Amino acid sequence: MSERSGYKSGVPCWVDLSSTDVTLSVRFYREIFGWEAVFDPRPEAGGHGRFTLRGKAVAGIGPSRGDGGSSVWNTWVATEDAGLTAARVREAGGEVVVEPAGVFGEGAMTVVRDPSGASVTAWQVGPRQGAEIVGEPGALAWNELVTRDTARCGAFYPAVFGWGVKDVDGAGGRCVEWQVDGHPVAGMTESGPRVPPDTPPHWLAYFAAEDVDATVARAEELGGTVVLPRTPAPRGPVAVLADPQSALFAVVGPDRPPAVSPAVRRPADGPPARAGHGPAGTGPARAEHESDPAPSPGQVDLSCGVS
Repeated sequence: MSERSGYKSGVPCWVDLSSTDVTLSVRFYREIFGWEAVFDPRPEAGGHGRFTLRGKAVAGIGPSRGDGGSSVWNTWVATEDAGLTAARVREAGGEVVVEPAGVFGEGAMTVVRDPSGASVTAWQVGPRQGAEIVGEPGALAWNELVTRDTARCGAFYPAVFGWGVKDVDGAGGRCVEWQVDGHPVAGMTESGPRVPPDTPPHWLAYFAAEDVDATVARAEELGGTVVLPRTPAPRGPVAVLADPQSALFAVVGPDRPPAVSPAVRRPADGPPARAGHGPAGTGPARAEHESDPAPSPGQVDLSCGVS
């Protein structure tokens, strides 16, 4: 069991799914990961909620907004100060999509885009820290940026989140392990030649699985698609899947799951934000990400595995 009570600044702390069919998504992820869905009944929550494992929050869930919405998994990174993070984003050449705002007294957030166009959310942790279970079957295990612009992104993220940088061996292109206090917390993979040139950059969420082959088989039975078959990787076998709404995610076997840095708690403040499915279960709405082009099945290259 890998329960978390908090996250140090710079550590990915949460993921949430914007879905074009919430009911189908709940059924799919319940079957492959054993998740249950708990929704906030308040009107301002907009139909958003949390996925739980053994009663502990592991991810967010909510509807995509508008006819042009897409299904996508979004990555959140803990920060001490959402306002300062937004300022650093601008200084480093990124874009602030949603200005820093408090979320029902549970934390504060800002949604940003890196220089290559990939979106990520910075979460100023408060009473709600993020995922309460990580690194075990059915829980978040790793987050990795897939992009062709590794030069600019390689400079951007350390400037914004203070990450240390370690280049690692990969099958092709540049592969980077980002660190906090010497602990690996996230990675970056350069999209290789197998990937169509119009593939949008994106953050890929990895979930731990006790049996990768069984998880892949069950996902296919439920209408999912295998994007990258089971492949050896430094921290265990990996497969990349698309759920029935084409949201991409990865599963990684139990061999040497990525380490995470020590937990800390931080205060949060700021004005209320619109409801959604952040770590608080009523966090910011995800419409900010839904205008981004979502990567499609067949567009993922995992050169580094779980870097």
